[in-house]
Amino acid sequence: MNKQLEASFEIEVVNREYKLVGMSITGNFPESFPEVAVTVQREFWERRKEIKNSKDYETLFSPGMCNGILATYFACVEVTEVDNVPEGMIAFTLPDTEYVKVSCTNKTIGEGYNKLFDWMKQNRYEHKFYGACQIEIFYINDEVDEEPVEILIPICKLND
Repeated sequence: MNKQLEASFEIEVVNREYKLVGMSITGNFPESFPEVAVTVQREFWERRKEIKNSKDYETLFSPGMCNGILATYFACVEVTEVDNVPEGMIAFTLPDTEYVKVSCTNKTIGEGYNKLFDWMKQNRYEHKFYGACQIEIFYINDEVDEEPVEILIPICKLND
């Protein structure tokens, strides 16, 4: 019997560094999304075990950057060390950054983003773009249709 997964939409502020290895794709925004993101995730998923030092092959990290015209979307695993990068992949470290994080599911991501942006507005934070990326973390389980997801948005406090 499959238990229905419920999104908690619990919000918290976290500080964290991420060492990642993966693949990326860039597309016109918003016309090519989410199709290009799904494409790179599928391509990467088939190759993820080529990466040495992965912390967990079943957790997909998807940082992204967007300027409103183009968006670059990554599909990665977190690693303990950034070395021996497979051909066609990229390794990078997202520096220790303050993020606001929400827990949702792959079927409630839109609502998760809405909760985060509402929280940011109410608490006087803004989205930090320089030196940071927003991240979607997917906890993959091939046995179910609905999986846990965390969304992290880098933030900085607005001046009063």
